[in-house]
Amino acid sequence: MDKITVNGASIAYDEAGTGSPVVLLHAGIADRRMWRGQVSAIAARHRVIVPDLRGYGDSELPPTPFTHHDDVAGLLDALDLPRAALVGCSFGGAVAIDTALAHPDRVSALALFDTAVSGNEWSDEANELWDGLVGEVDPDDFVAGAAGEVRFWVVGPHRQPEDVDPELVAFAQEMDQRALAAELALGAVEVGELSPPAIGRLGELKIPVLVTAGAADVPDISRLADRIAAEVPGAVRLPDVPDAAHLLPLERPEQVNAALLDFLS
Repeated sequence: MDKITVNGASIAYDEAGTGSPVVLLHAGIADRRMWRGQVSAIAARHRVIVPDLRGYGDSELPPTPFTHHDDVAGLLDALDLPRAALVGCSFGGAVAIDTALAHPDRVSALALFDTAVSGNEWSDEANELWDGLVGEVDPDDFVAGAAGEVRFWVVGPHRQPEDVDPELVAFAQEMDQRALAAELALGAVEVGELSPPAIGRLGELKIPVLVTAGAADVPDISRLADRIAAEVPGAVRLPDVPDAAHLLPLERPEQVNAALLDFLS
């Protein structure tokens, strides 16, 4: 692990490889460790940078206003990188898209796995699935909160916990407990958002975009991938990956690595 100062915050990151730069941005229920199955494979051809977003993992959270997308651009500045390809999962995908819209000269390509998009609203179906699977959870109980989020996102609404590798579930719960603590702390800091948000601006993206999802993820996520593919000129929409949910790169690293290396080449 290395640390570097970005916009006044100490940001933790891992780095490997040489070549054209690729930045991997983690999901909001995780940290940079979710990319453990990608780093060596991508680093065989590229310079891979894997940060913890501010407040998550081993990165600091000073009590000053900031935006995640400006931090990504600031990370590129701090590493003296004019441009990079951004790879994002879930919330990390939303940050990647926001960075490409806010700093279009800094992003060479986007690869999006089970991505969120800023400004998107969840469907009634998704809210009902949450209520049925998880329900009310004490926000201060990180263990129960992580168990509920992992049941919803990592197992997925249409699989049973016993259908999923127990080591994956345990690792996801451990990451998510830390992420929930991070989100509680972030609630006390002024976190800026892209304005207007990305959901109405996907057509502004003029770079190569790859998008896919896990077939066992919440249905809203697959629909969002369809929308990105429909609205971003030239976007590549890969078929949803069978028997995988929201942390697709962690659950199916071989398929994700093959798709990424093909796209980045």
